[in-house]
Amino acid sequence: MTKTKEKKAGISRRTLLKSGAAAAGLAAGSGAITGFPMIWAQNPITLRQFGTGVSNLNAIAEKCKEDLGITLEMTAMDSDAAAQRAVTQPDSYDIADVEYWILKKIYPAGVIQPMNTTKLKYYDKIVPLFITGKLTPDSQIAQGTAPHTVNFVESPDAKTFAKEPTEWLTMMPTIYNADTLGIRPDLVGREITSWADIMDPAFKGKTAILNIPSIGIMDAAMIMGAMGEIKYGDKGNMTKEEIDKTIDFLIKAKKDGQFRAFWKTFDESVNLMSSGEVVIQSMWSPAVAAVRSKGIPCVYQPLKEGYRAWGGGLGLARHLSGAKLDAAYEYVNWYTSGWVGAYLNRQGYYSACMETAKQYMSEDEWGFWVEGKPAQGDILSPEGKVMEKAGTVRDGGSFWDRMGNVACWNSVMDEDRYMVRRWNEFIAA
Repeated sequence: MTKTKEKKAGISRRTLLKSGAAAAGLAAGSGAITGFPMIWAQNPITLRQFGTGVSNLNAIAEKCKEDLGITLEMTAMDSDAAAQRAVTQPDSYDIADVEYWILKKIYPAGVIQPMNTTKLKYYDKIVPLFITGKLTPDSQIAQGTAPHTVNFVESPDAKTFAKEPTEWLTMMPTIYNADTLGIRPDLVGREITSWADIMDPAFKGKTAILNIPSIGIMDAAMIMGAMGEIKYGDKGNMTKEEIDKTIDFLIKAKKDGQFRAFWKTFDESVNLMSSGEVVIQSMWSPAVAAVRSKGIPCVYQPLKEGYRAWGGGLGLARHLSGAKLDAAYEYVNWYTSGWVGAYLNRQGYYSACMETAKQYMSEDEWGFWVEGKPAQGDILSPEGKVMEKAGTVRDGGSFWDRMGNVACWNSVMDEDRYMVRRWNEFIAA
């Protein structure tokens, strides 16, 4: 290191080596020094993270250990289990990797501490969807629990969300996507253009929807709105009457044999589609890619009514302090510095800091995943498997085409408890 750099850092690498692990731990805890992975290696830090399987990935934990020396213990679970754990076991985790709609359930419980935006290195790189709710200045803000509505609080102790951006962020956004229906084009036998198509009698016994109440009800709202069955005031915040109409419709469809299954996990959706048991269903982008990687035709179908979107981020447990809190901020800054964002982009999700992710992607990858351009060569998964052949265009086109056409976000309604009870009646019917 040059003398200039030593002075800027406050402590040089040589001084740090001489002073040993104790001093390293002191330096880390004081916030006097950042950016030296060896600090965390000498003063071992383990961060316990839980969340859904979409982003609690072994590859991220391995890369974090390599780059920062921080050990990540990851636990993957479904969305409802994640919401429950966040509130009922607040001392069992350090990092909550959860979806934004879940924040409505967990933040008022006081289990998450807001982040100071001045400590977030890539805060200014966050896409505006998470700050203003708009992808472009002319965008319409979609219905549901749009992430920006729960992303800020007025102070570290506030229990309610701020209406405008502040210096206190509830979570650092990391991942999001625009969801639609997955189809087997070789088996549906016709063009699919609408959410309503899942209710076509021609597909009786060959359809499936997602069985996570807060998300499944939004798929149902997209379907029923498209069919003209209900004109919702706000799909993301239904009245009891709207909930009843929606659930009663689903129960009748179920009794009529329209649905083959109700899935909760990524693998379930992949198996249903791969086997051909289901030809049209709620799906996630990487699940469609997983089916295609088996050589089976599968399309993430753009629909005229638009997409149902979701977003997630990293939240800090309320109990974090000292060196562990410093390590958590270091981890969040590393997470948004580009490598993880590129990894998530290559799975068909989107990074919240697109600018940093771009630096870790080839021009062809960026063109395919983000710009909607035909692939110049084969598109590989993060594990190096061929996901798409040269010449393919991403389903739904560019980032702006997809995220710019969001009709609603996954949501928690005012009548959430009533909705969940009615949803469970539907599943049990």
